[in-house]
Amino acid sequence: MSLIESVAGVLVAKSPTGAQIQIGGITYNLSISISTFEKLPDLNQPVTLLTHLHVKEDILNLYGFEKLSERKLFLNLNTISGIGPRSAMNILSGTTPNEFKQKIINSDVKSLTSIPGIGAKTAKRIIIELKEKFSINDDTNDELGFPDESDILIIKDAKNALKSLGYKTKQISKAFSDINKEGKVIDKLEDIIREALKRM
Repeated sequence: MSLIESVAGVLVAKSPTGAQIQIGGITYNLSISISTFEKLPDLNQPVTLLTHLHVKEDILNLYGFEKLSERKLFLNLNTISGIGPRSAMNILSGTTPNEFKQKIINSDVKSLTSIPGIGAKTAKRIIIELKEKFSINDDTNDELGFPDESDILIIKDAKNALKSLGYKTKQISKAFSDINKEGKVIDKLEDIIREALKRM
């Protein structure tokens, strides 16, 4: 658990690699990924970001994340020898957590090396060290990748909608398992229901 779990304040400056958030007269500098940057509000608007405080000798760096899955991947990457916080943030800027997870599960070295900052040796090291963590029982996992709280809610809503249409739990679970195996990244409720119906 990070010392600073999250920050909430007013966004006073932003760039593709950083955000400045003012809280009670103090402005905090956070390093962020491009995907988090794209979801930031306009300047002078309230914002909340999950955080990780990285401490190294006499240096303190605060990293910000819009989604829990992004922070989880960041922390996992930091456990790998040769990948530090900056490299991890560069990787997050080149892919989404769900896409990255699927590449690991599939041992897809070629796709991993297409992400800025990852060479062939690093890709193989990442696969070796993270595949076991990411390889899950597809029959029991329906969260389409990292189980973000918001993602779980969407999945539950989709399942309830399908149940209301008369489909059985076993049919629904199999449909979601098939979607997960294909590595599809779906974030809209209607799209998830549509994809599941195709597999009924």
